[in-house]
Amino acid sequence: MKINKIKLALGLVAGLSVAMPMIASAAADQEKAIADANNWAAPRGDYTNQAHSKLTQINQGNVKNLKAAWTFATGVNRGHEGAPVVVGNMMYVHTAFPNNIYALDLNDNQKIVWSYFPKQDPSVQAVLCCDNVSRGLGYGDGKIFLQQNDGMLVALDAKTGKKLWDAKNTDPKVGATNTNAPHVIKDKVLTGCSGAEFGVRCFISAYTLDGKLAWKAYSTGPDAEVLIGKDFNKDTPLYSALSVYEDVNGGNKQGGSFKKIDTAKLKGGEKDLGLKTWLKPQAVKDGWQHGGGSVWGWWPYDPKTNLVYYGTGNPSVWNPDVRPGDNKWSMTVFARDLNTGVARWGMQMTPHDEWDYDGINEVILFDNGGKTYAWHHDRNGFAYTWQADNGVLVAAEKVHPFVNWATDVDKKSGVPNKLASASTHQDYNAKGVCPAALGTKDQQPAAYSPKTGLIYSPLNHVCMTYEPVESKYVAGQPWVGATLTMFAGPDGVMGGFAAYDPMTNKKAWYNKEKFSAWGGALTTASDLVFYGTLDRWFKALDAKSGKELWKFQVGSGVIGNAFTYSNGGKQYVGVLSGIGGWAGVAMNLGLTNPTDALGAAGGYAELTKYNAAPGGGALTVFSL
Repeated sequence: MKINKIKLALGLVAGLSVAMPMIASAAADQEKAIADANNWAAPRGDYTNQAHSKLTQINQGNVKNLKAAWTFATGVNRGHEGAPVVVGNMMYVHTAFPNNIYALDLNDNQKIVWSYFPKQDPSVQAVLCCDNVSRGLGYGDGKIFLQQNDGMLVALDAKTGKKLWDAKNTDPKVGATNTNAPHVIKDKVLTGCSGAEFGVRCFISAYTLDGKLAWKAYSTGPDAEVLIGKDFNKDTPLYSALSVYEDVNGGNKQGGSFKKIDTAKLKGGEKDLGLKTWLKPQAVKDGWQHGGGSVWGWWPYDPKTNLVYYGTGNPSVWNPDVRPGDNKWSMTVFARDLNTGVARWGMQMTPHDEWDYDGINEVILFDNGGKTYAWHHDRNGFAYTWQADNGVLVAAEKVHPFVNWATDVDKKSGVPNKLASASTHQDYNAKGVCPAALGTKDQQPAAYSPKTGLIYSPLNHVCMTYEPVESKYVAGQPWVGATLTMFAGPDGVMGGFAAYDPMTNKKAWYNKEKFSAWGGALTTASDLVFYGTLDRWFKALDAKSGKELWKFQVGSGVIGNAFTYSNGGKQYVGVLSGIGGWAGVAMNLGLTNPTDALGAAGGYAELTKYNAAPGGGALTVFSL
């Protein structure tokens, strides 16, 4: 009876939700751990990426009483993204480079049970684009999985920390690195690739749980290497049009823009678009071979269709004049079969990107009216909702009116109507483009609540000037080809936090923030939303109204993700702090020229009034 009372108090629900049916898998221990709301056993809590917890002990009535329960200094100074993994009485904490891991016993005063210190060549830090972060760990099959910055995917015994195997996933010598959390799904562990700012041709890859490569899908190139099958975009053929803008071959004139082809005239179902949409002249002989398309976000999985979802990053190089064409399949959300990697559908959000509107942000799955939908807040300032099984676009809306590079998105073709006033060209300084290259949201993942039916998204409220410049490709050297400065958007602040109806992507409420809300969100069944900010606040809001109910200032700016768990009958909520990432990397490195760190030095100069540099990594955990 006592146990039942505790479970009721914590809001634990027996069994799995409709969106999370039990699936047979080699990583059955992970699925069992995910099913128990006391744990936080996956990077975003479970396969849906909702970052929603059924725990309710901390609620709107008592959240004002939250106090720091314990802290853990990681010993690493730099940006700390992601969240720890919690399984039973064990918590696994990761750090920024050198990507150390600590296994803490929650039943014994967080005593360190084992630790793992990778031996990486320090030179890898020079080829990490936007700070030497790690977004977390994977758990399953009795193992903890770490994707090191230097490209090594490592499997450790979860009980002892003993290394069981490793596999080389990327090569830092050509600028290819890794910052993503490994994702364990059924009998696969998924990992990605960073390096679009170094001209790397990136990919997502799947390994078996004993370390063998199962499949690898590139973001650019022929269909055979992008793993595009014959039924790709079967229900949305216009997503596979050869060109979606009229002047893509001879246009791109200064002061002009690409005019969207009338949807009725589009021809869909084309093949090998990863080759054919990289037109001449290009900065290198075959642009797609150095075409970028990084993959480093958080990736959900739908067991009903066996599809895994993810976004690809910007095309290389940032100068758009030297890569005419749509540059597929950069800037694309893909749905792929987990077993084979073959893509079921894919839609490019920003064809022929001119602003670095990287498409890697997370996809969140949710159910509505008996169907499963995929939601995505893109860096280009639009929020998209697709029918998850076939990719039919349901809604696409601006997340804030200050987005000024396009008017709207055609729901049949997915093509945005660009505005000439925001177009960028070599040696032309485009001013007042909104959002800035870091988007209306960057890596900081949003969250969903099945109780309110709303999505909660941390926002950047930043605009920019952007000037593409000539840049030569050299393997292993930075290859950006643009300079930019950033400044606060028209609301006079640099950030915000907002709730949206994901079926319409219309705003429910919006709060301003002084700086970008760069920490990932968490929702709970007690209608609370947690997130962190760059000026060190960790906050709890009323999920229905957005009213601030509690806040606490931690040791450094927050770019980590809020998470929760319970142990010994008590609910805890926590977050990693340690400022960094794109917003904080200039401050960490002491860069002060406004264009340094791709514009972050000028845009976020005032962070030095709130943070020590470099930011010290720490985990802070709260309870009642």
